[in-house]
Amino acid sequence: SSSAQAEIMSDAVGGLDGVEADAGTAVTPDVVGDAGALGPAVGVESAAAADKIYSAANIAKLTSYSWNIFRYIGDYLHLFGVFALLATLYKNKSCQGISRSTQILYFCVFACRYLDLVDHSQTAYLVFFKLTYIITSIIVLVIFAKLDKTYERQKDTCSLAVLFIPCATAAVLMSNEYSVLEMLWSLSQFLEGFAMVPQYIFCYRDRGAKDIGVSLYVVSLGGYRVFYAANWIYKKVQMPAYSDIQSWTGGILEISFFTDYLLSRFTGASLLRSMVLEVDEKINEFQDKVEMKVLGSSRSARAGAGDCESELRQRRGGRSQELEDSTPIDV
Repeated sequence: SSSAQAEIMSDAVGGLDGVEADAGTAVTPDVVGDAGALGPAVGVESAAAADKIYSAANIAKLTSYSWNIFRYIGDYLHLFGVFALLATLYKNKSCQGISRSTQILYFCVFACRYLDLVDHSQTAYLVFFKLTYIITSIIVLVIFAKLDKTYERQKDTCSLAVLFIPCATAAVLMSNEYSVLEMLWSLSQFLEGFAMVPQYIFCYRDRGAKDIGVSLYVVSLGGYRVFYAANWIYKKVQMPAYSDIQSWTGGILEISFFTDYLLSRFTGASLLRSMVLEVDEKINEFQDKVEMKVLGSSRSARAGAGDCESELRQRRGGRSQELEDSTPIDV
């Protein structure tokens, strides 16, 4: 039956990087991917087409390529990073060194991407990982609320609106179909490409920090995407028809930022650090001006009232020190 076919296909192509196929998924020869290439249900006719395209032999082949060593390493590296973050927060009893904006973005990524948990049945492996990511992201945000006094706002300056708006626009324009689940899935893919950017900006401003837990978290989350990229390359080589543009776009962006972070961290050289910080400052200056005109006060002014120094000046001062410091820093 089509439902049985869907369950097999879900196991075959489903991944934590996206949504699995179900009985109504539209599948074409040029859209054969993990998680993301297969979107939500679109009707009985599409299910019938999928049944014709995918014989038992094709599904077996797809399964063998989708569940590969790169994908498993990526999944467990991601899981390790999440628990490294929780362990660091517990050990330090503080949010120092961690970007709350990144945690908000990851919660949005998981909430948008894993709505398929209520859409169709899945393997225990996928359910475990998806529920773990959703629950732990909520736990982290609760910890931030409890330890709000330790949160370093002056270093976590990345604007979420600047990331959400273009990602939402791209999700609408590039979705395979205009359904809620499909567009939310596409949004999650583009958002994940920028999810670690606030953390990288935080680290760029916090050059003296040497917390091993924070470093493990950042490296694990970046490394997870590197192995998922290897997973995509492997499947593309084995199955030339495989295509997953949304996932690839987000992955390339995230790996680019991660590579630059590693260069900055280990060698002191960076292709993007100065540009990212400069853009971040310009955006925050613009937001301050808008808030001043609309509300009569800005975030910088409100922060400065308590600290005797505006948040914007702290950012500028921090950046001047960062630009002067070009020596490598050990993790």
